[in-house]
Amino acid sequence: FFLTPKSEVLYVDSHDTVRQVMERMEYHTYQAIPMIDSYGHYVGTITEGDILWWIKDDLPVDMKKAETEYIGDIPRKRENLPVSIQSDMEDLMSKVVNQNFVPVVDDRGSFIGIVRRQAIIRYCYDKSRKIEMTRTGRPVKELAGVH
Repeated sequence: FFLTPKSEVLYVDSHDTVRQVMERMEYHTYQAIPMIDSYGHYVGTITEGDILWWIKDDLPVDMKKAETEYIGDIPRKRENLPVSIQSDMEDLMSKVVNQNFVPVVDDRGSFIGIVRRQAIIRYCYDKSRKIEMTRTGRPVKELAGVH
């Protein structure tokens, strides 16, 4: 229901270079991107913070090094755990509380998309508006900037 399919999600391959990933993150203004291996399995999420810690720990870093280092070799400070396509809402909610998005995998561990926290919040907001409309017969006042 909340799934944004893989075909609509920016993700990186663990064999992409650090520079390639940095450029994609900068271009799309993302702070975190799901990472898959050459078989399409979800292997983790790479964040700007992970890249910054790598730069700090490996100073001096130049762009030549960033062109030869694989993003999959950079240590990650935090694991963004995926959910199975068969997971229930409780499992999804427990993860989305701490992650801006939750990777979704199939039964073989293949990455099939993400669930964005924003989609769940929007759904809950719309649902609460409908409940209030049913209860009072009046539309709920819009929150500033939320449609």
